[in-house]
Amino acid sequence: MASENGDKVELGLNPVPETKPKKDWVLLSLRVVAFLATASATLVMAFNKQTKRFVVATVGSTPITATIAAKFNQTPAFVFFVIANGNASLHNLVMIAMDVLGPQYDYKGLRLALVAILDMMTMALASAGDGAATFMSELGKHGNSHARWDKICDKFGTYCNRGGAALIASFIGFILLLIISVMSIIKLLKPNRINHASS
Repeated sequence: MASENGDKVELGLNPVPETKPKKDWVLLSLRVVAFLATASATLVMAFNKQTKRFVVATVGSTPITATIAAKFNQTPAFVFFVIANGNASLHNLVMIAMDVLGPQYDYKGLRLALVAILDMMTMALASAGDGAATFMSELGKHGNSHARWDKICDKFGTYCNRGGAALIASFIGFILLLIISVMSIIKLLKPNRINHASS
């Protein structure tokens, strides 16, 4: 009888160590890849600069040249893009640290709700930054004949190519942030979350 009770106690305790160290490796790896994507987008755009010399006038047979630099901080949309992606990178870094260290500091399941809200806010900010930078990139590549705005990508090709690479990395990060947001909301709405919080 005692051995049976002992067996029951052992059986009851066996699942507990299995559930405690179990981590959501899919979500954690998505966060790592999203961090790498948004961080690379931030760095590529922040260091995006190209300087070229142009002939602006000709006096007699002597050409007069001017050095013109294209930098990301000359366009407010690109500055916002860098801020939004930098914020997303920092957010993902903090969330990775919380995934690794956070479960022991959880208070009645409040951590999951906070993570879900912050994920949504970061995704919205990254979306706004991507939209603004995409609009300006389209304008730089093709111009606007109605407003008589000339394109610049035929003159600053390297600058535009780097900006395009930053946009691609940022959109990858945004898609991953969208998936992460959905997963954190699903995690928040799981019924067994209450059992986790109370144990």
